[in-house]
Amino acid sequence: MMVFGTRSALRLPPKSHLNNFSSFFCSQSLTLCESDPKYQHRLKKVQKLEDLLNRGRTITARRFLKSLFLSKTTFSSLCELHAHVSKPLFSDTLLWLCSVSKMLNEATDLYFSMRKDGFLPSTRSVNRLLRTLVASRHFEKTLSVFADVVDSDIQPDVITYGKAVQAAVMLKDLDKGFDLVSSMEKEGLGPYVFAYNLILGGLCKVRRIKDARKLFDEMIRRNIAPNTVTYNTLIDGYCKVGELEEAFSFKERMKELNVECNLVTYNCLLSGLCGSGRVEEARKVLLEMEGCGVLPCGFLSVVFDGHSNVAGDHSFFDGKEIMIDERTYCILLNGLCRVGRIEKAEEVLAKLVHNGVTPSRISYNILVNAYCEDGDVKKATLAIEEMEERGLQPNRITFNTLISKFCETGEVDQAETWVKRMIEKDVSPTVETYNSLIHGYGQRGRFVRSFEILEEMEKAGIKPNVISYGSLINCLCKDRKLLDAEIVLADMIGRGVSPNAEIYNMLIEASFALSKLKDAFRFFDEMVQGGIDATLVTYNTMINGLGRNERVKEAEDLALQMVGKGCNPDVVTYNSLISGYAKSVNTQKCIELYDKMKMVGIKPTIGTFHPLIYACRKVGLAEVERMFQEMLQMDLIPDRFVYNEMIYSYAEYGNVLKAVSLHQQMLDQGVDSDKVTYNCLILAYLRDRRVSEIKHIVDDMKAKGLVPKADTYNILVKGHCDLKDFNGAYFWYREMTDGDLLLNARMCSLLISGLREEGMLLEAQIVSSELSSRTE
Repeated sequence: MMVFGTRSALRLPPKSHLNNFSSFFCSQSLTLCESDPKYQHRLKKVQKLEDLLNRGRTITARRFLKSLFLSKTTFSSLCELHAHVSKPLFSDTLLWLCSVSKMLNEATDLYFSMRKDGFLPSTRSVNRLLRTLVASRHFEKTLSVFADVVDSDIQPDVITYGKAVQAAVMLKDLDKGFDLVSSMEKEGLGPYVFAYNLILGGLCKVRRIKDARKLFDEMIRRNIAPNTVTYNTLIDGYCKVGELEEAFSFKERMKELNVECNLVTYNCLLSGLCGSGRVEEARKVLLEMEGCGVLPCGFLSVVFDGHSNVAGDHSFFDGKEIMIDERTYCILLNGLCRVGRIEKAEEVLAKLVHNGVTPSRISYNILVNAYCEDGDVKKATLAIEEMEERGLQPNRITFNTLISKFCETGEVDQAETWVKRMIEKDVSPTVETYNSLIHGYGQRGRFVRSFEILEEMEKAGIKPNVISYGSLINCLCKDRKLLDAEIVLADMIGRGVSPNAEIYNMLIEASFALSKLKDAFRFFDEMVQGGIDATLVTYNTMINGLGRNERVKEAEDLALQMVGKGCNPDVVTYNSLISGYAKSVNTQKCIELYDKMKMVGIKPTIGTFHPLIYACRKVGLAEVERMFQEMLQMDLIPDRFVYNEMIYSYAEYGNVLKAVSLHQQMLDQGVDSDKVTYNCLILAYLRDRRVSEIKHIVDDMKAKGLVPKADTYNILVKGHCDLKDFNGAYFWYREMTDGDLLLNARMCSLLISGLREEGMLLEAQIVSSELSSRTE
């Protein structure tokens, strides 16, 4: 009895579709008279093929079969050949032969032709066909053939189902994969570790590591013994999501259960460690690999020390005995580069080459990428030259890495030069190549050239993708060219490229930056109506934008709306709301939101305290200090903004000692002062009436390369006026005007009035005249 529901699950067409497959080759009549010389010639060829197969000369038979079709003189199609075959056994063998010969179209059509003629292919031949289809990545066709198999009297076995499961997983249809495993077991063909390994691999590939672990636990409960592939799949999955401790726990479990750890096991662990910058731990793994015989003895010494430490051992140097696995040393090179140890990576590669290892294109691509990330394009180009000298052709990854770096640094002309060189080397530019150029020119504001590149892409037969348009829209938005960005959006939609949430997020952010709130809401509505789900970033952009534009109540309503849509607020959401209420001077609401975020388990960040401390200044110094202490208790390190807010708070409340003490603490922590810091310190000294020390602060400010601007001088002049020190106020006024800076009119009037009261009539007249000349 066949599996109920499998046919519908695989969307198998009706049986009548079999006629379509055979008609593809059999549109012409194949009926020939047996006395016809052509018939006799064909028959002899078939008999020869059958004789070769009977004698076990499979390789010769495969060559002979291919020659029959290449010549087109004897048989124009496999269907013509099949018409001369009367024995089902030979038809079945012919199907197997076509499959192993990778004649996929012919083999598939022969299968359906046999089914139409009433022949049942053997499970062996069907499995061979499915294997070849999967190996050639014809996954849809694999499932189509499998669906017909389970709908016939052919008896599928574990291999048949296994190939179907593999095809479903490769198509990322994991639900179908689970259904097939279930159907397989109902047929009494399971449980089968190979099928489970396939599903595990599919789950790990899409980072559903928790589901993969559940499936593994199910295997244990059902007494399905995991093998090395099972463990390697999970170890690799855990490494890719950064859960290295779990990965190592599975390696230890393998040892406890006597399941062999092989090169793949260790390479997965090495890749995870190196990707996380844990190079020293990677070295310990390499040492363990040596001890297990997975790496040749002395490998570590040769790589790290430059010589073998194993007396009399020549296995490392004897390429015929042991080959160093390319993936292993590439993982090591990549790991060293990722933690900034590029010179060590160079040294490792040099030692490997010295000891007989031929560097690969991948190893050079790793170095080129490392040099580019380090900003050393000269070394990157030299590495490419060395690569070519060794007979290794740079590929699209090599060129794209360098081109991307040139575009990133604004050297777009150099990038264009390398695109030409890429073409000269018969390496076609890819969509990534063009995207780098579009972004590079966009960053420089050379949008005309960006648009030209879009046209060049299409002329070259490369369709711009969402990244192509997104990069251009992003650059236009940052350049405040919202209308142009919207035109690009319309163009991409018109060309059949669907915008994603990220593109709409850019447009919404740009609209708020330009205070075009109607446009922001229009883009938001257009996005949702177009079936694109608003993401957490979308909501946060809207909430932050509304808060910045003093519409914080609407922002909070939107935060409630996002929860209703299944999108939970995060720390950015709360920070945006707190910032909005701080701007509207609603300290109570700021504190309520702060308490709420802690209550729901969201840890505040340093960005939470920026608006919070600012808002608490309106309540009093005690509340400011409470917030600062809570921040420190959360192990958050104050940044310049927090220090400036605290210094200003102390200055505002006249506590100069604490302001100065905090400034010293700031410097001790390696946080440099800026103009705001000095403005706060000046204010603190003025509030404490310590005017004699203020000049030292200004001089120190200048010594640090911070030139006082109008805001600093306004504080100085106003502060001295408030203290009735009009002589001091006039001193700073003169320094200010000598630096071509203007005191605001209100302060000028205050200064003139004070100077007259002090009897400094000449000075008052000078300020008055200079003020009058500004208004003429």
